[in-house]
Amino acid sequence: MADTVSPRGTFLKIAQILKGEIADDSSMRELPSLAEVMGQHGVSRGVALRAFKVLQQDGLAEPVPGSRWRVIRVGDHSDRDRRPLAERIAELITDEGLEVGAAFLSEGVLSARLNVSRPTISKALTQLEAAGLLTEGGQGKRRAVRALPSQQEDLKS
Repeated sequence: MADTVSPRGTFLKIAQILKGEIADDSSMRELPSLAEVMGQHGVSRGVALRAFKVLQQDGLAEPVPGSRWRVIRVGDHSDRDRRPLAERIAELITDEGLEVGAAFLSEGVLSARLNVSRPTISKALTQLEAAGLLTEGGQGKRRAVRALPSQQEDLKS
């Protein structure tokens, strides 16, 4: 790709190449790293990232925080809830039938139930504390439900 005169459309060409690689290799679970794509095609990080975004828009890949982009296969993780973690945890308040003042689930229980690491659970719980849904937890102190979630709450921040 380095010998092309104009970078216009280069990211689309790279996206097309990556789509072909995904289609040809059914065992592919991760995209190459940005650095690998940059080196292989002689493009900038921005161009490589735009190619990855095309794959995301087409439903073929998704970013994974702290890791490479994941390839999405038809049938893989079809039952996986892709909503923000804080939103999914807030829904547990309603699902568990918890009332204001009730003790909330521990980080360990949430981690096991949602199959997410404890530090990630902790960050989501901090968001719920900031949103006013949970009381603050701490060493030996259990969080409690401060308010019931409503449909209008914005927990994505």
